[in-house]
Amino acid sequence: MRVADKVRSPCVSICALDDNDTCIGCHRTGDEITRWSQMSNEERREVLEKVAERESRVLIHR
Repeated sequence: MRVADKVRSPCVSICALDDNDTCIGCHRTGDEITRWSQMSNEERREVLEKVAERESRVLIHR
């Protein structure tokens, strides 16, 4: 697989975990961040779906 084919990390270089172990920048959990480089593209897509859900919940509560 070429590097260009890999699902990219959602990291925005604002790295801080909240009380729920979720990054306030990219909305991944600490475990998802740690495992990202070993995940398949399918696993990464699943994480990105969860990230979108978490992000929308944060935006609704602001």
